[in-house]
Amino acid sequence: MSTVITSLQNPAVKRLVRLRSSRRAREGENTVLIEGARETARALAAGWPASELYLCPAFFSPEAADLAPQLPANTVTELSRDAFAKVSGREHPDGILLLSRPPAASWETLPEGALIVVLHGLEKPGNVGAILRTVDGTGLGGVLLLGRGADPYGPNVIRASQGSVFHVPLLQAEEAEALAWLEDKGYSLVACTPDAPRTLWEADLSGRVALLLGTEHEGLPAHWRRDESAISIPMRGEADSLNVSTAAAVVLYEALRQRQ
Repeated sequence: MSTVITSLQNPAVKRLVRLRSSRRAREGENTVLIEGARETARALAAGWPASELYLCPAFFSPEAADLAPQLPANTVTELSRDAFAKVSGREHPDGILLLSRPPAASWETLPEGALIVVLHGLEKPGNVGAILRTVDGTGLGGVLLLGRGADPYGPNVIRASQGSVFHVPLLQAEEAEALAWLEDKGYSLVACTPDAPRTLWEADLSGRVALLLGTEHEGLPAHWRRDESAISIPMRGEADSLNVSTAAAVVLYEALRQRQ
């Protein structure tokens, strides 16, 4: 790291700002921007390539200081404190930012026979990231994203998942193709919805299950619901529903219990 980028007008700084803030820019370059020592370490451990690394020792946390010497030196560029603060999406950055490329995805990406979490149009990165973290925590299967919801490899999803997004089998697909694939593979479509008469404790979640979750304000479209297999989470207080990521966690851990 012989040269330190200090100017906020440097083309590299401007590019990093675009990549952080624009999904279109990331998709145009087929690039994922990963910020944070924990997230960077988990991406590299999962086999994601280090295309470019940007470091700012002035911001290093203890975790970042431990990781920095292990990073491939030929990909590293140093940024000044002001330059890194400009490209960072965090209030308290830890001085490590990685550019990588997402893995090529196909239907073979999903583990056949495992539980598949199907997210229909979820737009909030925090929810998508939290669900990915729970899928990783339970070790149950993969995630199938439908519609133009949150960018699964966007900086906010990566942060909310704590890097779990790099370890969970993940595929984005069109609805018709996804439905045909799930039916062809013999998956039971289990919609999680507040008005289902059957609770999650009454459902068999131990086989080939596709757990369907929709947005909190619209729910799932009719063609994704199977009323005979839909499940609900009992609500005993005044609240009539749970946050979608909380609901996912409750059902996933019940599925894990059944599978053990």
